Amino acid sequence: MTSHNPAAHGSAAHGPALHRRLGLTDSVLIGLGSMIGAGIFAALAPAAGAAGSWLLLALAIAALLAHCNAMSSARLAARYPVSGGTYVYGRERLGPFWGYLAGWAFVVGKTASCAAMALTVGHYAWPEQSRAVAVVAVLAITAINYTGVQKSALATRVIVGIVFTVLALVAVVGFSGTHTTATALPDRIGPRDVLEAAGLLFFAFAGYARIATLGEEVREPRRTIPRAIMVALAVALVVYAVVAAAALAVLGSAGLAAATDPLARVVAEAGAPALAPVVRIGAVVAAAGSLLALVLGVSRTTLAMARDRYLPHALAAVHPRFGVPHRAELVVGAVVAVVAASFDLRAAIGFSSFTVLVYYLVANVSAGTLTAAEDRPARWIPVVGAFGCVTVAAALPSASVLVGAGVLALGAALYAVTRRAR
Repeated sequence: MTSHNPAAHGSAAHGPALHRRLGLTDSVLIGLGSMIGAGIFAALAPAAGAAGSWLLLALAIAALLAHCNAMSSARLAARYPVSGGTYVYGRERLGPFWGYLAGWAFVVGKTASCAAMALTVGHYAWPEQSRAVAVVAVLAITAINYTGVQKSALATRVIVGIVFTVLALVAVVGFSGTHTTATALPDRIGPRDVLEAAGLLFFAFAGYARIATLGEEVREPRRTIPRAIMVALAVALVVYAVVAAAALAVLGSAGLAAATDPLARVVAEAGAPALAPVVRIGAVVAAAGSLLALVLGVSRTTLAMARDRYLPHALAAVHPRFGVPHRAELVVGAVVAVVAASFDLRAAIGFSSFTVLVYYLVANVSAGTLTAAEDRPARWIPVVGAFGCVTVAAALPSASVLVGAGVLALGAALYAVTRRAR
């Protein structure tokens, strides 16, 4: 067991403090900006294929799991206000291996998320050439990141505004249009199918933990952050539920499951095909924005692990002019491009969900070790969160589970080798 002292590996107290400017509304908007993105454009179809007409129940389970994970992460972030997320929390609370495993799961899982976002760009921009478009999108985003250009706060607001507008359009057209083409899947859905769909829909809530990392910039963080998480998740759940219900009304579970560009298909089949290009543009903007942010996050975690020599130390290089981890970004971009060219969207989402659920399993177990003096969450939160992560991860498609488990085992083997070398 390693030290539980947050200062052991540095903290915000050792450097200039960030300004506490964010209130509840700002924190909620940041959370929604991180959540309401491309996931809803991509995850509905594979989830409908698993859960059928029980899609909304699966969505509620995914939201509950996201809530527990975010609340556990929030209390840990307040205790350890340094970069690294569960990579740090697992190391401090459970030991070096668990921190490493969380970091490895994050890197490989979010790399698959990057591929899923790139494929979403391809499916909505040019369905017939989706893989080629996905690879081009990855190369373009990698080039942008290499020069140090990042999404500004204004760009984030613009993207969120576009996505909300498009989702509102889909909902209005879906409920008011024609529903004559809706077809349902055979009603042979069991509990495991619903849990599988919850795991796939969990992908659409990715980003909620962004709120948990704002402890140093939020006024009254112990009060504001939990409230912001609950409000943001509730708003996201309502938006997703309305859109999912509209999609089911227009396409039915069978039609939704078969669509590669489901929300564009909704407006087209509802009697407003002229609006389909608008939805496609919105999906491409959302997916490209998510891809940009994801590649930034993965490359920075890769940098942190390379600095600790858990990944090749050469990846810790920072470009002397642009000030970015250029080697890490190039490697991440190359891997994402290969994955996008080789796998389909459902496989990428399933693998990403499995490994990210392992990441949050470590977070929940770490939160469970907090004491009352360390401002632990309510006892049920890490328990339900950890149990939910295990249960939902195990219910994902068997290929996702087997490949995910194999990649995590590879990571564990690399840890043993690097630890011996160190």
